[in-house]
Amino acid sequence: MAVYDLEEQEQISELKAWWEQYGKLVTAIALAAALASVGWQGMKWYQNRQASEASALYATVQEAAERGEAQKAREAAGRIIENYSGTAYAEMAALVSSDVQFSAGEAQNARAQLEWLATEGSDPLLRDLARLRLATVLFDAGDHAAALAQLGPEPVASLKARFEDLRGDLQAAAGQPQAARAAYQAALDALAGGDGQGADSLREVVRVKMQALEG
Repeated sequence: MAVYDLEEQEQISELKAWWEQYGKLVTAIALAAALASVGWQGMKWYQNRQASEASALYATVQEAAERGEAQKAREAAGRIIENYSGTAYAEMAALVSSDVQFSAGEAQNARAQLEWLATEGSDPLLRDLARLRLATVLFDAGDHAAALAQLGPEPVASLKARFEDLRGDLQAAAGQPQAARAAYQAALDALAGGDGQGADSLREVVRVKMQALEG
């Protein structure tokens, strides 16, 4: 029994020595793990709340868009962009609202929201769609150089044909028929093999434009 007690005392002594050396580190790790868990839960709660509030505002943007209420759509979209820019709702709201602004003749308001999405958006498709629409707004305003600049960076593949089609329109308007033909041909190349009514309609429109240049 005395041997057992001696061994037990040695183990206790070793444990005390180990704790004196590493106890603070173990406590710090345990505390950090606990804080990380609480922080993660808090972040999830915050993100869910942000998404919920942004979703409600986005519903307002959609309703206003359906009714053609440009100011209401713009204000709701602006609140999402200002307060919830990290959510997907901000990008979708900017796109929807800009459409309403443009239709209502509020080109400057449409341009502001499209510029935000084109530069700050995280979704490549929505960002490129914003660039395409912004180029259209600039084209309509007569700023051909700025419109072409928006079309410069290569877009996602699904928008390639539309980018080239608009590039052709801009170059035709600038009196550059050869460059316009090249752009229209690039649009047709991008549409090659594409199915669906949208692709067929765009293909026919582009062909008509090319024929008009030759005529």
